[in-house]
Amino acid sequence: MTKKILLSVFLLPAAMAFAQQYGGMWIPTELNEKEMKDLGMKISAKDIFNPQKPSIKDAVVQFNGGCTAEIISPKGLLLTNHHCGFGQIQAHSTVQNDLLSNGFWAKNMNGELPNPGVKVDFIVDIKEVTYQILEGTDKLTEPEYTKKINNNIEVYKNSQKIESYQSIMIKPMYYGNKYYAYTIETYKDIRLVGAPPQSIGKFGSDTDNWVWPRHTGDFSMFRIYADKNNKPAEFSKDNVPYVPKHYLPVSIKDKNENDFTFVFGFPGRTTEYLPAVAVEKIMKDIDPARIAVRDVALKTLDEKMRVDNETRIKYASKYASVANYWKKWIGEVEGLKKSNAVEKKVMYEGSLVAKNPEIKTTLDQLNKLYNDQAPYALNNAYYTEVVRNAETLKLAGDYNDFITSVEAGRMDEKELAKFKTKVTSFYKDYSAELDAKVTAKLLALYVNKTAPQFLPAGFSKYKDENANIPILEDMSKNSIITGRTAVNGGILTADIDKAFSSQDKLIKTLKKDPIYQLYLSMKETYTKTADPQYTALQAKIDALQKKFMAQQMETDKDRKFFPDANSTLRVTYGKIKGSAPRDAVSYGYQTHLAGVMEKYVPGDYEFDVPKKLIELYNKKDFGIYKDKTGDVPVGFTATNHTTGGNSGSPALDANGNLVGLNFDRQWEGTMSDINYDPRFSRNIMVDTKYILFVVEKFADAKWLVDEMKIIK
Repeated sequence: MTKKILLSVFLLPAAMAFAQQYGGMWIPTELNEKEMKDLGMKISAKDIFNPQKPSIKDAVVQFNGGCTAEIISPKGLLLTNHHCGFGQIQAHSTVQNDLLSNGFWAKNMNGELPNPGVKVDFIVDIKEVTYQILEGTDKLTEPEYTKKINNNIEVYKNSQKIESYQSIMIKPMYYGNKYYAYTIETYKDIRLVGAPPQSIGKFGSDTDNWVWPRHTGDFSMFRIYADKNNKPAEFSKDNVPYVPKHYLPVSIKDKNENDFTFVFGFPGRTTEYLPAVAVEKIMKDIDPARIAVRDVALKTLDEKMRVDNETRIKYASKYASVANYWKKWIGEVEGLKKSNAVEKKVMYEGSLVAKNPEIKTTLDQLNKLYNDQAPYALNNAYYTEVVRNAETLKLAGDYNDFITSVEAGRMDEKELAKFKTKVTSFYKDYSAELDAKVTAKLLALYVNKTAPQFLPAGFSKYKDENANIPILEDMSKNSIITGRTAVNGGILTADIDKAFSSQDKLIKTLKKDPIYQLYLSMKETYTKTADPQYTALQAKIDALQKKFMAQQMETDKDRKFFPDANSTLRVTYGKIKGSAPRDAVSYGYQTHLAGVMEKYVPGDYEFDVPKKLIELYNKKDFGIYKDKTGDVPVGFTATNHTTGGNSGSPALDANGNLVGLNFDRQWEGTMSDINYDPRFSRNIMVDTKYILFVVEKFADAKWLVDEMKIIK
């Protein structure tokens, strides 16, 4: 699509339209400083990323391999999302000392809690190494090409001099047209400092997930510890708080619509450069298939959870996990339709072909490959979702992996202990009777939505979900996998050591298990009839996508291309902004504490509010944290282009001060992973005023605020 068409479609102010017509997750060494300053930035690109001098990048870390976090004090204090630190908060919780429900705040550094295995990664330097990695690959075909790439990567890594606590990671960009080397510094002594109760940190829970307006205080605090030389070290009582090269000042200035913001973090995965045919398949086939499977699972769980409190507690976390991407995919489909994503792609491809006719050949080949792959891709979507969401089948898959490992001689004592821990944890929140019903309904869906050639022989008998329920209940009752039948004199749900006392007998019994046989028939049929074809076609698509990416970049000289997200450090920028996603619906850019009280439902697991927070609100005891409305701001939205992995990322103002903590996206704009549309795409952030208000006024942890540099 031409720039003229895009500008007419988006109807944005001129300064913003070009900058954000496609969104952007930019490598921090390749920022367009002029564009950022035109949007309002006051600092320089070197202030953001400079390998020679302290810069903002020295305050931003990847948190435990998945989220982002940032340093907000000269004593290594880390801020990230509550949901990013949830596992650590949960690990420190007991029935007697429930940190999830009650929150936790260390009274001083001596009270901070260690978290074995948790790490943070700093990016020390980024270098483009395309020439070194692609050297000698010009005329190679698979698999020689991949072998040469891997060899060149190892040669490059071995040529670099790094410290013992550093590593080098090399990542492909633009579908393998470019390569970048990242020097990483890892710290391994990370301690929990504070977290609000779930009634603040997860306020709104599943209902408000992906939704604006949002009123969630989704934050937690940790601290990095180092050895006496400020270098990375394993946990030790002798370690001291890390002294950062840079930490972020925390601004509590009021926010205004159209203020410049940028988000600095580690976005996980996007696919912005797919051809129109691929987007159409996702919108019409793949996402609807995934949604349909989770629809059935969620409705079946919900029926039981509403009438049985024990089930509600047992399945609350699982339900939220299943609903998370179910809700995201629904928003993605609606967003792709509303933003005319396929039509925009078709028009853009037409403009590329007009400039470079060779691209038509590439697009014709991609169209054929995607259409050839379509039936296999659809079966892949249904099969993977059914096996993932029918917990009993998923469990059978785990036991199949166990059998394979034992028979291959890979199951030593250490691996066996890990496996037993894994399934024991699974059984803790598992209802065999309930999941028999879920599995019965999902099997019916699978049979009715799957072409006969992809089904095991005789599988048509599972077409009626009502008839399936007694069949699956009978299988479940007679299965050792479900824990309803004993093996070796014990049941897996309670006497796991006894059940595992004779591995030979356990494996023989598993192989005859009705649930295991059901799972194996599905797996073997999928492996023979769909997976090889799907995988082979995907390899061809990937190779052609690399060519298409190169052709786009060579042909469209007006467009600024950023590489798709791949969990590497990126900068995205935009403006604080509300939105009007539907007819007669308009969202403001800021929410307040008053909105928390409006949503308050006493005793509700999603919308309860702590007594002290209610008291602070009623007394209007807001301290310095109220804004021009006289209330405490809770969340705000902006046009920053974010995705998973940006959870916990700092939202910064024009001067590089922390103004918010990224934690979600607006439902109407979740299609931004595939097609960013500045009309609807909004990231959601916790306001720093709310964070500090909770820390100081609610948690009485002013000692933490005193560590920070507050910009008033």
